[in-house]
Amino acid sequence: MTFLKQIIMKTQSEEETICCPRFDPAPWDEKTVNWQNRKFIKDRVITLFYMPVNFGRVMKRFSKNLATSGAVMPDSLCLSDQTSKWNMDLYLAVDKEIPGVENVTISGNFYCKVYEGPFRETGKWCSDFENLLKSKGFKYGKRYMWYTTCPKCAKKYGKNYVVMFAKLA
Repeated sequence: MTFLKQIIMKTQSEEETICCPRFDPAPWDEKTVNWQNRKFIKDRVITLFYMPVNFGRVMKRFSKNLATSGAVMPDSLCLSDQTSKWNMDLYLAVDKEIPGVENVTISGNFYCKVYEGPFRETGKWCSDFENLLKSKGFKYGKRYMWYTTCPKCAKKYGKNYVVMFAKLA
C-alpha cells in the first residue's frame, strides 16, 4: 500500500480513509543506509519562503506515473531537497525506470535521524541534525528530508515523523 493511492478501510464503527502507511521509525533512526544506484523519479515543487505551493499537484503527477507504468514505490520513500526558499526537488523511490519523466539514481552511505513533531519544528531539527553529524565527526554533503506522512495522516496517527538524511563523504 502506498501513501499516494487512497484505500478505503472499514472498521467496525466507522469508515476511515488511509493514504499513508503507518511509519516505523526503528529501521531509520540513527542508522546508516547504503544505496547503490537506488532508482527515483524527480520533480520540482514551487515554494514561497520554503512553504510548498504545488506539492499536491506534484504528488498527483507522481501517482499517475506510478499507475501508468506499473511501478512500485519501495518503503513509500519520497525525499525532498529544499534547493532555495523558492523551490524544492522531490525524489520518489521507484522499482524501475519510468518513461517520460526524469529518472535519477542516488548512491552512497547516508546517515539518518528521525524526528517527531509539528512541521514548524523543521528549523530546530535541521540545527540539531547538523550538530549531531558534527558531534559524530561525520563529513557530509547532500542532505534530504523524508516527510513520512501527509498532515491528515499524521493527525490521524498522532505522530508526525520526519527523517533527515545526510550523504556521508
